[in-house]
Amino acid sequence: MLPIQHYFPQADALVYGCMGLGGSWDHPTTSKEQRDLSYTAIEAALEAGIRFFDHADIYTRGKAEAVFGDYLKAHSGLRDQLLLQTKCAIRFADATTVGRYDFSKSYILDSVHQSLKRLQTDYIDILLLHRPDQLMLIDEVAEAFAELKQQGKVKAFGVSNFGWPQLQLLQSVLPEPLVANQLQMSLNDFNYLEQNVLTAMPEGAAHHYSYGTVEYCQLHKVQLQAWGSLAQGLFSGGRKPETAAQQATAALVAQLAAEYQTSAEAIVLAFLLKHPAGIQPVIGTTSPARIAACQKALAVQLSREHWYALYVAARGKALP
Repeated sequence: MLPIQHYFPQADALVYGCMGLGGSWDHPTTSKEQRDLSYTAIEAALEAGIRFFDHADIYTRGKAEAVFGDYLKAHSGLRDQLLLQTKCAIRFADATTVGRYDFSKSYILDSVHQSLKRLQTDYIDILLLHRPDQLMLIDEVAEAFAELKQQGKVKAFGVSNFGWPQLQLLQSVLPEPLVANQLQMSLNDFNYLEQNVLTAMPEGAAHHYSYGTVEYCQLHKVQLQAWGSLAQGLFSGGRKPETAAQQATAALVAQLAAEYQTSAEAIVLAFLLKHPAGIQPVIGTTSPARIAACQKALAVQLSREHWYALYVAARGKALP
């Protein structure tokens, strides 16, 4: 059982990440072709059985949410079948101010208001704070959350890119649990494993991952969501492996895909799904074929031996 299913029993094991919807980040509008491509990706995710969609207010500068909202408007009744998650708190640089993070009550409330308008919905299932604001006033965040909850605009709250001390600090003033923490995790981004394997070893310093965060989330039923879960296609044909370890890992992924009679994407995601913490991969591809290939991961049960073979191949040397 996924930790998130304690709060949302209908939650999927896979989440569709909407960062690629809406067209270009550096253009203010979405062309018809970009809109059609976005709709095709949404439909491919739905056809794959995915009902959990991950957004952020900044994705393609708001256009990802807007395109998704238009799709919802055109498909009556669909909203109630979905879990919608979005994020706030990253503010872009402008003519007078550097890029920064903002957990002020006014900014959180305004961000949610704008996301609701773009998504054309009355409520968000889960709101995540996108990256830790070093000027966070926990009581002010708690006030914002309470107001959004009382108004029915957000059902549950979580975070993204938080270490466990930040999670614990914020949780200390909240009456309800933070339900998710979205972190970079993949077969290529495996410092969450290395920090434990290399405990008390000098080389462990090069693999920092906020020691104990995975275990904190596991203990407190905070859903770990993995962004970058496909490693940008590094082991499934999306981009070319560069290092010897990456090449060996890609070869092993292909071998295991053949052995398990599945896709390379499924093997890459199955590596995350095998972890006892119940990691929930967020897949961001807009390719219908790759979305379908990802869905096959749910039928793969990697053996312990194959999981470790992938891990050792990815790290490029034997375990200590």
